[in-house]
Amino acid sequence: MHNSQYYIDLESAYGAHNYHPIPVVISRASGVEMWDVEGKRYVDFLSGYSAVNQGHCHPRIIKALTDQAAALTLTSRAFYNDRLGEYERFITQLLGYDKLLPMNTGAEAVETGIKLARRWAYDVKGIEENKARIIVCSENFHGRTSTIISFSTDPSSHKRFGPFMPGFDVIPYNNLEALRLALENKDVAGFLVEPIQGEAGIVMPDKGYLFQAKAMCEAANVLFIADEIQTGLCRTGKMLCCDHENVKPDILLLGKALSGGTFPVSAVLSRDEVMLTIKPGEHGSTFGGSPLASIVATESLKVLVDENMAENAIHMGELLRDGLAAIQSPLISEIRGMGLMNAIVINHQNHDAAWLICETFMKNGLLAKPTHGDKIRLAPPLVINAAQVEEAIAIIDKSLKECIV
Repeated sequence: MHNSQYYIDLESAYGAHNYHPIPVVISRASGVEMWDVEGKRYVDFLSGYSAVNQGHCHPRIIKALTDQAAALTLTSRAFYNDRLGEYERFITQLLGYDKLLPMNTGAEAVETGIKLARRWAYDVKGIEENKARIIVCSENFHGRTSTIISFSTDPSSHKRFGPFMPGFDVIPYNNLEALRLALENKDVAGFLVEPIQGEAGIVMPDKGYLFQAKAMCEAANVLFIADEIQTGLCRTGKMLCCDHENVKPDILLLGKALSGGTFPVSAVLSRDEVMLTIKPGEHGSTFGGSPLASIVATESLKVLVDENMAENAIHMGELLRDGLAAIQSPLISEIRGMGLMNAIVINHQNHDAAWLICETFMKNGLLAKPTHGDKIRLAPPLVINAAQVEEAIAIIDKSLKECIV
């Protein structure tokens, strides 16, 4: 067994430098806990960017994975398999949609949603071909493919990666008047939005924003496309974040926790009018809808429901925010969030302050990651219990007192 620095140096020598990880090397995990190669224990407060909602290595998901892996992993979509149809029926009935289009990564789900909206625009709404527009929000994060970065407002995502894909109109997030004006364009096919902006630092819209935005889209005959890749699957205290306002997206994008953190599985759900505009050979994925993905996604969803993880997210989220609010620290500017999707906004002029605080968290046994310089996301697995939340609050309090920024 090598020490942590060995593995850090190994990645630096042979891997692309497109990430800047917290300097910890994890070798195993269970539930909310992780251990590094030296055997030190940590409380995970990132959950693989909400990919591990069900907790690390959930036994039911791992059993489903290993049992299926021993029988059949992949047929491609050239043939039928005995798992995909069962998965399609389960997820569509659970979430109330007609059809599922299975993909692998979250970014692929977003790309698929864009393609579906454009095809629907031409075949159903009657927009002239190659004229369809998609409305998006500033400070968005939907992935890093060349299409998606074309409508990013984050320079680190798009700078010197052009030329960019046309067809997108960027408006301010949480601004209904801007949306109303954008919807006046008859060539608009869809409105793509995160119910809570995760990468931007857990930016939450005003109450009623999603409900009113959906109503405005309906009135304009525009598809409401919800990117629930981070916010969905019980993270905010409901199966979907849109459920808090009784909003049903026309196109729903899921990923991350859909596999319980085992490997990439994503999904696009919609009604027949939208989904059936794409015909055989016009879109697909070799691994999307594989038997292995199908059984793992089904079991991952069942675990969320059977173990009441949405309800736990509500209660543990309230406990976490109350505990954070009681911390007396000049470094805390704001605490915000919903369920177990939360953030601390750091009050300090040093741009590296949040990073230094996260390094202090690590030293004291908690793992989190800053975003956009001054924000620290706090998103533990949804299996966390009250004692673990209290432990995390104590670590955060101790770290903020110790941290020199």
